[in-house]
Amino acid sequence: MKTGSWATATSRWVRATDRIAVTFSRHTAMHSGFSVAYQPLLHEAFRMDMTWVTGRIAVGGGIWTEDNMAAVSRAGVTHIIDMQIEFDDTQLAAPHAIAVLWNPIDDDFQPKPPEIFESGVEFATEALSQDGTKLFIHCAAGVHRAPMMTLAVLCAMGWTPEAAQDLIEKKRPVVDFADVYVRSVERFLDQQVRAEK
Repeated sequence: MKTGSWATATSRWVRATDRIAVTFSRHTAMHSGFSVAYQPLLHEAFRMDMTWVTGRIAVGGGIWTEDNMAAVSRAGVTHIIDMQIEFDDTQLAAPHAIAVLWNPIDDDFQPKPPEIFESGVEFATEALSQDGTKLFIHCAAGVHRAPMMTLAVLCAMGWTPEAAQDLIEKKRPVVDFADVYVRSVERFLDQQVRAEK
């Protein structure tokens, strides 16, 4: 695990939880005008985190709020692969006519089954076969699960695993490709090759 990447991700979560704590302590102290007082801080705590790795594929962290989903829509995203087990984006995406594949998987540093990659790659392939579509692949922090799925999608599109990893890490330095997740993608790709023979 890259120490710098993990430190950056941890730092982002600490800052977000600190901002939320301040938000709710202000609410407790004020009891009135809460909706006005908390909105700017809550918006800052949950701002959108999205990095374009190609012209049509972005990777990032959780969407969480209606404002962030609106920002995703304004960025031209038409399809989402939501890898987080923590939250299903489907209801937030509906008003924007964004198609969502909720493909929840735990970030537990355990091997991932090929079915997770199969459903994500199938959804991505179908989405990207249409003109004018853009795909956002995300998890909670955009450090492990979303990059893992992005790696599988790029490789299914013909990228070598090394080139795909390099691209993702170059565009989004906070990414940490855990060895167990890379091996899971490689097993899925091997299975795909065997199935094509």
